[in-house]
Amino acid sequence: MSYGYSYLLQYTFGEVKLKLKKAFLFQLFVIFFITVFCALGTWQLYRLQWKLELINEISSGLNSSTIEYSNSIKKNYQRVNTLGKFDFDKQIFLYSLNDSGKPGYDVITPFRTNKGENVLVNRGWIIKELKDNPSINFEVANEKKIVGLLREIYKPNMFKPDNDLKNNIWFSIDLEDLRDATGEQFNEFVIFLEDNQVKIPLPKKISIDVPNNHLKYAITWYAISVSIIFYYLYFRRKK
Repeated sequence: MSYGYSYLLQYTFGEVKLKLKKAFLFQLFVIFFITVFCALGTWQLYRLQWKLELINEISSGLNSSTIEYSNSIKKNYQRVNTLGKFDFDKQIFLYSLNDSGKPGYDVITPFRTNKGENVLVNRGWIIKELKDNPSINFEVANEKKIVGLLREIYKPNMFKPDNDLKNNIWFSIDLEDLRDATGEQFNEFVIFLEDNQVKIPLPKKISIDVPNNHLKYAITWYAISVSIIFYYLYFRRKK
């Protein structure tokens, strides 16, 4: 009799402990996903702030007065002009997609100003078949005045392939690779050429029309977190 009673108590407490364990694990599961989705929402808000600052920076640059280029200028998207010569023998081809998503190359050409300063110039986009074709270049003999927007060289993400220096196919502008390939030292800015008369390479247009869906994403992540809370409270009350 006592053995049966003892067994019943063990069985009952065992069932209770199992249910409490399941309830505890379920709560941890809910808390974990609420935390993750809230973190994602907060991260999107940080990205939103960054994107708004970027749009403001681009807008300010597009409306800026043109000033003479100098290596000392560190203002992103500042419009500059300068006089000098392109070095087409040392230009590189940066893998890029055009506005339609077609793969090709941005033509990045070293430029030496008449003050002896080196700067990289993004002359625009070409199709793959025009790589190394002399027809994409200007007359070498003459000095040329250029106008464009300064843009900082951003560090590539971890998913970018390494640059293929042997075949002159680049996936990011790496200043150390550039020094190895050209023997020249450049600063961390590129001039994006502005010239409506040039079609090949086709100059890249910088505008404030950049994708900005971060607020929508943030609302989505927060809404999922709130939904999980409501579902949790509903099932808890139902039980």
